Amino acid sequence: MKRLLLPLFIFLLGACSQDNFDANIWLTDPSSDILFQEQNKITFSRSNFSVPVIEINPEVSYQEMDGFGFTLTQGSAKHLLGMTEEARAALLQELFGDGANDIRINYLRLTIAASDLNETVFSYHDLEEGEEDPLLEKFDLGPDRQDVIPVLKEIIAINPDIKLMGSPWSPPAWMKDNKDTRGGSLLPEYYEAYALYFVKYIQQMAEEGIIIDAITVQNEPLHPGNNPSLLMLPEQQAEFIKNHLGPMFEKNGIQTKIIIYDHNADRPDYPISILDDPEAKKYIDGSAFHLYGGKIEALSEVHLAHPDKNLYFTEQWIGAPGNLPGDLAWHVKNLIIGASRNWAKTVLEWNLSSAPDLRPFTDRGGCSLCLGAVTIKINQVYRNPAYYIIAHASKFVDAGSLRIDSNEPEGLANIAFQRPDGKIVLIVLNESKAAQSFGIRLNDQIALYELNQGAVASFVLDN
Repeated sequence: MKRLLLPLFIFLLGACSQDNFDANIWLTDPSSDILFQEQNKITFSRSNFSVPVIEINPEVSYQEMDGFGFTLTQGSAKHLLGMTEEARAALLQELFGDGANDIRINYLRLTIAASDLNETVFSYHDLEEGEEDPLLEKFDLGPDRQDVIPVLKEIIAINPDIKLMGSPWSPPAWMKDNKDTRGGSLLPEYYEAYALYFVKYIQQMAEEGIIIDAITVQNEPLHPGNNPSLLMLPEQQAEFIKNHLGPMFEKNGIQTKIIIYDHNADRPDYPISILDDPEAKKYIDGSAFHLYGGKIEALSEVHLAHPDKNLYFTEQWIGAPGNLPGDLAWHVKNLIIGASRNWAKTVLEWNLSSAPDLRPFTDRGGCSLCLGAVTIKINQVYRNPAYYIIAHASKFVDAGSLRIDSNEPEGLANIAFQRPDGKIVLIVLNESKAAQSFGIRLNDQIALYELNQGAVASFVLDN
């Protein structure tokens, strides 16, 4: 028989009641069919208990957070545009709004032109064979004006402060040595033109009222098997940034952050080698990571090598049909908690939405099993594991929050943040093999709680 979830209210006899404070709780417990539901509050008081205790210490702080969210692909935008206006408005409000039932996504990654979750492959500057346009006068956001941009405008109307990151899967094919959208390398003679390509993307998005806060230079530069994709070795990325992209941004007054790597945690040497070049480093804000290879602790290796540069976690997929108990535990442990504990300013899942048939995706390397945070079937919405994973952080951890110190008792993976309004957010995963009672201590006060195996709870402390 499963153990019942038993929140424990702790009151110390004789304690001064005005010192007590409460914590609001949202719980996801697959074993009890509880899906991100608010629970009864717990109250803190002065006492001592013989249980493992998570000690929160706001006096020790680390990185400032930018946000939690997803990638908005062309496919995601098309799924949303296939809904009625009323149904789409309700879903976007739930995803990006600030209401009691909304999950408050505050960061989105965008694909610069097509990704492998597009219907067809395109760039913003496709030329016919033999055609030339060195100044990119024919550059245009093109297909994005039909789907991604209209959806983005609706999102920005709900959350004007949302931060946006753009990532390219490939330059225009005419700039590559294989003249193909898949694989190949950027030809050195087109480095300057490709730097201008980024500038025009940022400028044309700004003309649409869409501010790009950051770009990564290349999505998965060591994986040329996607369609579209590009092989870009670290020495090539360093050369492109220091002699072309950085100076081009400077010349055009572009304030958008430049972020390098954007690939797996098995190659921390890639961003470190670029940052070791001071002429490239001066243009770079930080490095981005995925976790299809390597260990999340590799982010801290980059931080130790270059502590003055930021870190971002930008992509992790969940394969269809999804497995909530396994996906929830792994992603919360490694991403929400793990990436944040290893200095990431963002945690982003791949991607925002999918259709029941998981289309669109490109041929010759598109992802045919990528499950979105929500599945959209006309006006019906099904919430998938990534929705709950991100919601446990995005709803409560505002942009500008600081990661603060907390210990990790055995079996109780956790992460703590202090928001700009002073409230403390604690996210806890019970990764042990049984239900676990534990204490949460802040400012000499403690409260008890119990989590079933595999359950995740977000606590907001009104200290």
